Amino acid sequence: MPRAWTVPLLAVLALVVLPSAAAGPLRVLHVANPGKPASLDPHVITGVWENRIVGDMFMGLTTEGPDGSVQPGAAESWTVSPDGLAYEFALREHNWSDGTPVTAADFVYSFRRMLAPETACPYADFFFAIRGARAYTTGKGPAEAVAVEAIGERKLRIRLARPVAYFPGLLMHFAAMPVPRQAVEAYGRAWTAPENVVVNGAFILDERVANAFVALRRNPHFYDAAAVGLDRVIYHVQEDRDAAVQRYRAGEMDVVRDFPSGKARWLRERLGPEVVRTEPYLGLTFIAVNHRRPELQDRRVRAALALALDREVIATRVLGSGEQPARSLVPAGTANYTTPARYPWAGWSLDRRQARARELLAAAGYPPARPLRLELRYRASQNDERVAVAAQSMWKAVGVELKLLSTETAVHYARLQSGAFDLGLASWLAIYSDPQTFTLLLQSATGANNFGAYRDDEYDRLTRAAAAATDLDQRAALLRRAEARALKEHGLIPVYHHASRNLVAARVTGWRDNLLDVHRSRYLGLESR
Repeated sequence: MPRAWTVPLLAVLALVVLPSAAAGPLRVLHVANPGKPASLDPHVITGVWENRIVGDMFMGLTTEGPDGSVQPGAAESWTVSPDGLAYEFALREHNWSDGTPVTAADFVYSFRRMLAPETACPYADFFFAIRGARAYTTGKGPAEAVAVEAIGERKLRIRLARPVAYFPGLLMHFAAMPVPRQAVEAYGRAWTAPENVVVNGAFILDERVANAFVALRRNPHFYDAAAVGLDRVIYHVQEDRDAAVQRYRAGEMDVVRDFPSGKARWLRERLGPEVVRTEPYLGLTFIAVNHRRPELQDRRVRAALALALDREVIATRVLGSGEQPARSLVPAGTANYTTPARYPWAGWSLDRRQARARELLAAAGYPPARPLRLELRYRASQNDERVAVAAQSMWKAVGVELKLLSTETAVHYARLQSGAFDLGLASWLAIYSDPQTFTLLLQSATGANNFGAYRDDEYDRLTRAAAAATDLDQRAALLRRAEARALKEHGLIPVYHHASRNLVAARVTGWRDNLLDVHRSRYLGLESR
């Protein structure tokens, strides 16, 4: 039990999860969830650790199926115009948790709120394909020009400025989830407090204790409540992955989301392969390069840093739970894509790469007598720390002195988004399967999520052309050219492509491994102990 947990807090938690004798035993799923949720507002949150909770509470027009596929959500069906520019959604008949109907007007309100400049949604730019969205978010147009309109109580039309092949998948993103106007306007920023919150998803917030847990209970107003197999889900804040494993082995957790990668084999031997779930995952861990820093504006320096990393060692020895060395931005197997681009020197030996890195650093003004000194920021997790330490050693071998700095997850990504770093270890996890999920990381229009403020006119031209392409083969070819250019210019430094790492107790039913590593609690159940 982590020392941060006090006796009074445990007593509070016991009151939350213990069933009453009259009601019979409750089906309570305990999930160790790395990361402290800064918010439960879908238009404000930034990370996958928050999305796990928020995605249980809210449901967008489309939603994830048990296998991660795009499924009807708040919309029971939709049609697309022949030119791909107009979508019409028929909303299913369902209610908010306060009993009021969910209407098309709720989605009009929610899209405008998400795109509003004052909301500062970190992912608003993902939806700039909607006509009028970019102008509104950037203060150059009115909210009324955003082409999301109610054409009936349960009919919604969205018009796009350009075709988006993956638009139904994009609508699964938490930023596209609806929020209840009646609660937001009544309570302001406090609308997500347990006593105020209103949801349209399978679960509703029951209790939240900062730095400890978020407890959800089944929402009786959910349209498919009869099929929900859990009464409660409790997401425990658990940044310490080793402690999470200990709590699982003690029987306190049913699911651990992310365990130390180096323990995969050890855990399989002790818990069994059916419990230790490691599968391919559409995610990229990379080193963000801050192009605002003068020393990192030199392409030779960026190239030297990329050359000197031994990705094979990081993926197979430092981590070793199915991760793959990343010599591209886009992971293999991503939908609507061909074989990803690769570094032209991907087949070189480490000795040859190190020698070339030293040459480039010397040419840039950093010979052995005057080493390059940089800081690498990473989030406080065992996996990221091991990768950071490995990078420090690999770069020292070519004459780079690296200072390591770690902070908790939310603080770390806030620093990256504000540009307060030299180099930053970061992970990008796909919400939907499409190459542009990853190529957008370096588009100048991406804003704060282009952590290093990389800007390249040719890259922007290629990705814009790809976004406008209606032919999927042409689009893939354009994105591959953009990816190859980003690798040549070293806009960021790919490190490894992900494998999902979960501990899932045998009594948990309904769990299906998938490339998005998304497992909504509405599909899960628990067998009796």
